Amino acid sequence: MAEQIELMIIDDLIEEIVQGKYHANNQFPSENELAKRYDVPRIKVRNAFLKLEDMGYLYSKQGKGRFLKPKKRQIELHLTGSSSFSEKMERAGYDLKTQNLGCEKIAYDPKIYASLNVPEDEEVYKISRLRIIDGLPIALHNSYVAKSTFPQIEQDGDGIQSMFAYYAKQGFTDFLSSKSHVSISFPTNTERTLLECAPFVPLFVLQSDCIDAKRHTGLEYTKIIYRGDSFTYILTSE
Repeated sequence: MAEQIELMIIDDLIEEIVQGKYHANNQFPSENELAKRYDVPRIKVRNAFLKLEDMGYLYSKQGKGRFLKPKKRQIELHLTGSSSFSEKMERAGYDLKTQNLGCEKIAYDPKIYASLNVPEDEEVYKISRLRIIDGLPIALHNSYVAKSTFPQIEQDGDGIQSMFAYYAKQGFTDFLSSKSHVSISFPTNTERTLLECAPFVPLFVLQSDCIDAKRHTGLEYTKIIYRGDSFTYILTSE
């Protein structure tokens, strides 16, 4: 019952936000005011406020109360097409920076190995990059590649900023994707730290493959984690 009361307060406040009752940086009623409105202990309102902060709706000022967080600029992202994330963002005029988080050999993973079409005893490496736009970390790119396809990946991986640029240096220039999987999740402790987001900010997870169009061989298995509050996703082809 207590949890239902908190959810009711959360639902009511979100509805008021959606209806435009509050604008960016407007102050919300105090805990005491809402406690009287709903005839509940103050702690119930506080818990509702804390959840709304975790969801990215509110921010607090010590001794002053809670305020509506300004909306972030939504970045249009085409999820289809043959150009890289870096090319799409730079073409759209965003200030994109990429931080390479490292290259490491992974343990056997049936899904990844099947996508790359390599045997269990093959060495597969993960190259991780953090994407930062206008100073805000907004995406985590994990690329998995087989050493048999890229023999120097163990040495080169730590310096890769764009996988497509790396492929071009290796002689691969035309790409296909056979399938993509989309899901929604919430951030782990590591993802919250890297993406600087609250626990209940949804993450948009895109898993796909990259195939050399000429040889029809698998080049990469990709898992990209986007901050759900930062993008508008476009599914039409480029």
